[in-house]
Amino acid sequence: MDPWLIWLIVAAVLAVAEIFTLTAALGLLSAAALVTAGSAAVGMPVPVQFLVFTVVATVTVLFVRPVALRHLAAPQVARFGVDALVGKAAYVVSEVTGLGGRVRIDGEEWTARAYDETLVIPPGKTVDVMEISGATAIVYPRD
Repeated sequence: MDPWLIWLIVAAVLAVAEIFTLTAALGLLSAAALVTAGSAAVGMPVPVQFLVFTVVATVTVLFVRPVALRHLAAPQVARFGVDALVGKAAYVVSEVTGLGGRVRIDGEEWTARAYDETLVIPPGKTVDVMEISGATAIVYPRD
């Protein structure tokens, strides 16, 4: 069997292993095996192939993996869905108490409850959305 084919099989096995582990290290080793398969295909001797694999694997694991992990761990920049409503201002449509009420957030009407269950917020007041619980906005009045 040709050496380039062996390296290609090693690259495929490492890529499949990466899919199951999601560590980013095995994927980089797979890339190194793929580069080595290319060097074997052009006729480099086996010791040089191992050197190519070692160098590419070391460079990718030491330099590429930390960058990839940093990008994966970066906080989400934009909030979507109901998470985007938290912190917004809302207009009280019908009296809001600890048991219920209605508010308008960005033109949509939501059921609402007061964050402090002892509060009674009259219609026409502006409130802040503290959290969303299911389809109910938990609100607190602005002073």
